[in-house]
Amino acid sequence: MSVTDDNRQLMQDIFDGLARGDARPFLDSLDETTVWRLTGTNAWSGVYTGKTAIRRDLLTPLFAQFADQYVNVADAIIAEGDTVVVECRGKVTTKTGKRYDNRYCWVCRLADGKIVSLTEYMDTELVATALEPPVR
Repeated sequence: MSVTDDNRQLMQDIFDGLARGDARPFLDSLDETTVWRLTGTNAWSGVYTGKTAIRRDLLTPLFAQFADQYVNVADAIIAEGDTVVVECRGKVTTKTGKRYDNRYCWVCRLADGKIVSLTEYMDTELVATALEPPVR
């Protein structure tokens, strides 16, 4: 297999897990130095650097708002060398009863079987209306 094929397969495996509500393959694929950029200008937008900070400052406060299991399904995975682009859609209900069904485009850079960079494009208005701002 080529690097492109390996990287595409890794992202497919990650999204197979996320589609079942299993985030472990995704979390395991984050490098200790991963940089995750959330585009836009809402309270969640910004740059999260390092696996520890991503879990502490982004994922833990985000998932604390969910009333049921979050799932994310890939509609398309496009790979070229160390870059993989995934069009996907997440679904969950928040604890306030709002639906947070967002569509995303993830642009990922991988190295040695790990995600080292992830830029996430999404419906930022939905983020602002469905989610409470993170407590920092």
